[in-house]
Amino acid sequence: MRIAIVINTSWNIYNFRMSLVQALLQERHEVVAIAPPDAYSNYLIAAGCRYVPIQMENKGTSPLQDTLLVKRFYSIYKKVQPDIILQYTIKPNIYGTLAAKLAGIPTINNVSGLGTVFIVRNLVSKVALGLYRLAFRFPVKVFFQNHDDQALFVHYKLVKLCLTDVLPGSGIDTKKFVPAPVFSRNPAFTFLMIARVLYEKGVVEYVEASRIIKQKYPHVRCQLLGGLDEAGNIGIKKTTFMAWVTEGVMEYLGTTDDVAAVILKSDCVVLPSYREGTPKTLLEAAALGKPIIATNVPGCKETVIDGENGYLCEVRNATDLAAKMEQVYSLADDQLQQMGKASRRLAVTKFDEQFVIDKYLAVINTVATKAGKLK
Repeated sequence: MRIAIVINTSWNIYNFRMSLVQALLQERHEVVAIAPPDAYSNYLIAAGCRYVPIQMENKGTSPLQDTLLVKRFYSIYKKVQPDIILQYTIKPNIYGTLAAKLAGIPTINNVSGLGTVFIVRNLVSKVALGLYRLAFRFPVKVFFQNHDDQALFVHYKLVKLCLTDVLPGSGIDTKKFVPAPVFSRNPAFTFLMIARVLYEKGVVEYVEASRIIKQKYPHVRCQLLGGLDEAGNIGIKKTTFMAWVTEGVMEYLGTTDDVAAVILKSDCVVLPSYREGTPKTLLEAAALGKPIIATNVPGCKETVIDGENGYLCEVRNATDLAAKMEQVYSLADDQLQQMGKASRRLAVTKFDEQFVIDKYLAVINTVATKAGKLK
């Protein structure tokens, strides 16, 4: 079968979906990657995909641009003629689905996170909900990354329950991501947050909590790894963020293609996000055997068994976040090690990527059988 995988960046496919791509290739399917061109597009070709570029703005809700995007999706889908399309992120999920319906091609959609659509209620979010309700009548399956997001879509009648299923996030390769062979605690205890520098990721709360911690324990290190993003009203201005860095509240690590290496050098991974699908970075941290502090919100709370592999903190509450950070810092070495081992067990038993791959292959085989294309 010819299977198209459609996401808003080639980077996203390469960093989050390559295990699924490789599994499809191993099943002797032809995989067509459809995404805007970036530095990772050639990596997809090298991995065995056929790559087809598409012009797509990740942000913005211009009716004219969105209509043109449906037209672009339709033109590509008719030209490529995939047997099934796997779609991720909001614009492929909505406009790609409408185009696929017009082209007569079945789709499997994945809601990997709700972003600002449910966090900020405004005219744009109302329009987005209406578009979801229109588009999500057509997929053969809609995967969610946590039960709360699934329930929310069903509650608002955006999708029928019978079309949905829940995945353990995007899964994690527990054979590739393994803990260090020997436990060690940094002389200067190190907290690490991995996220784009956005308000909704809880960066402000992390800065405030870091300030509280460092006033009490000056030697503690609080780091942030992730790209700056000043787009719209959701990104923190670079001047504001760099002022915090200059103040010494946190260390900014920029970006890297080797996130695992940075996680392994930390003692605890922190994510005070307002809402997530299921954060890949927390799955990586768990697989690498690190304690986790995350907000008690959909997507984040699934990665923490409170008191066992880390702590849950209140959302938008820097004081509570600081208290949880102090709890982890105060653990004896053996307790810290046990928390890390509990994270690793959770990754293996709940979030291994094979669970995700098996669910996708099952739906694809069902579609293939109905179309008479199963080999």
